[in-house]
Amino acid sequence: MLKNNYDLFFGIFLISHLVVWTLIPTLSNINLPLDTIEALAWGSNLSWGYYKHPPASAYFVELVYQIFGNRDWAYYLLSQIFVIIAFFYVWKLSKIFLKKESLCLISVLLLEAIFFYNFTTPEFNVNVCQLPFWSMTIYYGWKCYDRNKVSDWILLGIVAAIGFLSKYVFVYLILSLKIFFIYDIFKKKKFEIKYFIPSAIFLLIISPHVLWLLENEFVTISYALNRSGVEAVSFIEYFANPLKFILKQLGILFPFLILFILIVKRFKFNFSVKKDKKKLFILLLTILPIVLVLLTSIVTGAKIRTMWMTPFYLFFGVLLIMITAVKIKDNLKFFFSLFVLVFFLSPASYLYVSLANDFKRTDYPGKEISNLVQRKWEKNFFNEISIVVGDEWFAGNLSYHLSSRPKWFNTIENNLEIVDYNTGVIYTGNPKILKKSCPGVFGTIKPVGYCMIGVK
Repeated sequence: MLKNNYDLFFGIFLISHLVVWTLIPTLSNINLPLDTIEALAWGSNLSWGYYKHPPASAYFVELVYQIFGNRDWAYYLLSQIFVIIAFFYVWKLSKIFLKKESLCLISVLLLEAIFFYNFTTPEFNVNVCQLPFWSMTIYYGWKCYDRNKVSDWILLGIVAAIGFLSKYVFVYLILSLKIFFIYDIFKKKKFEIKYFIPSAIFLLIISPHVLWLLENEFVTISYALNRSGVEAVSFIEYFANPLKFILKQLGILFPFLILFILIVKRFKFNFSVKKDKKKLFILLLTILPIVLVLLTSIVTGAKIRTMWMTPFYLFFGVLLIMITAVKIKDNLKFFFSLFVLVFFLSPASYLYVSLANDFKRTDYPGKEISNLVQRKWEKNFFNEISIVVGDEWFAGNLSYHLSSRPKWFNTIENNLEIVDYNTGVIYTGNPKILKKSCPGVFGTIKPVGYCMIGVK
């Protein structure tokens, strides 16, 4: 059925994934998810960093906002574009590493059994933002080794830098790639000046963010350390947290492994890499980043949050096929039947959860509340709303939904120079506190208070 049509089937799969996972949340969600609203809040006030994360995710959503405005479907589409680009580069590398196109296709389709690449993807965030750059870094890393073209070295530096500016855990992949090249240098006893190209480009691209970190006392790194809990680790957690990490990863991979086992006739593990640089490369670039994360948890006692591992498993299908010398069943209809079941089960589950539960972030009436705020503003002031102040969720929703697209600030205590007589400002927060201190018009839409300061 699929003979000589694997490229066509892969293209159909990408389009299907894109359409299904854009359509389902668009139809089922009233409001965008928390992390997407957060990125949009940051994007309204572009900077080279934010207290939680580096800036790449904010730049991408702001680009979409400038084109499509506050149309929710555009951000679900953005997220799925990032996912399918990641799949595309997994496919491209698999065609280099695997002998049969059927195995190339299976190596990508298996990823639909990992919930990182379906159920969680409607929420565009720093984890999803990494996906295409993770797969491109591995792809161009191999191209640099295999072809040694200047263009590949340049592209490697660019995609690695954007990946790092998406989330700092990207550094585990960069370190793993460097270890592969250092090993190869010692093996060949040969060093080339081209090896400096990606590092130079990487440092050039991230340098504004580094300067921002210096100016802001490394607040983003402090936040990351605080989230991992390294500042208050008990003796037991040095053992418990790494164990929890391992068990969670096995749980995430369980459906993936079951789907793999059901389609093979037989397999035999072969980890020998003496004469197989491709196998060494894929082992190092897939397993070593996970090992480095585990070592971080063991040494520091850090609590590794499950979603931080989102990009780490993109090449697990390719890896598993390479190290098992797998022989798949002659009749692929069984596999594709299982794949179709998995493919539609996940969005069906998402739809059910979304419709059955009315108390999720995506049920927040952000547009309705913003309309109420806008009407009250227009009754009291004649200038437009320029700034919203408060947390990323309540104030961020105002920034996203209000027609004037006000800039979001967590606080403006240190930025009072941006406010003048004509600046329209809305503070959001605890209604009891705001009511006492509000010098303008106060209102409450539970559970949040709104203090409006404008020109009457």
